[in-house]
Amino acid sequence: MVRKTSEVANNAGSWQWTRTAATQRNLLDAAAGVFVDHGFTDAGISDIVARAGSSVGSLYHHFGGKTELFLALWDDYQNEHERLVAASVAKARKAGENDSLALFNVGSRSYFDYTWKHRDLERVFIEGDTPPGFEVLRRERGREWVRQNSVLLGAGDDTLGRLTVAVITDIVTVAGQEVALSASKREADEVVEAAAVLVQRLVR
Repeated sequence: MVRKTSEVANNAGSWQWTRTAATQRNLLDAAAGVFVDHGFTDAGISDIVARAGSSVGSLYHHFGGKTELFLALWDDYQNEHERLVAASVAKARKAGENDSLALFNVGSRSYFDYTWKHRDLERVFIEGDTPPGFEVLRRERGREWVRQNSVLLGAGDDTLGRLTVAVITDIVTVAGQEVALSASKREADEVVEAAAVLVQRLVR
């Protein structure tokens, strides 16, 4: 049986997309390991592609260079954070939870859990050895996070409401950094509990 030309083309396109996605994933995972081991400045492109089983040309083709790869890794890390937080909040809602603060705490704990599991990578992002443009990206992401938290908490649009959500978001951000820097899970858990207490004081 001869397949239609369009079917063959679609299958080829799907295979090409899958291969491209796999290559990008391998490069991101390899970059994470190299940046953790050496920091951004001392990380070598040759080390990244060797770990990924790829080539320098492929890295430049998919990301444009080491800086762009670092920024893409940060974006990927944040996207996974957001996906897990959204999933945990949705699960709590489905289970019948409607209290906005309780839902915020569920999302925050998911955020802290992922941060702890990937604390080595989180340290790369917070310890200062980052490329030009990173702080701009971080600030833009922070503003979007404030907006999302404002919706989740049902905060008012007045000055007090906006500032409260901004402060709460900063508490979670700083607590996440402290979680990543914690020497043990017990210490990290103490940070998480302290953050929950602070947020509750502000919201209630």
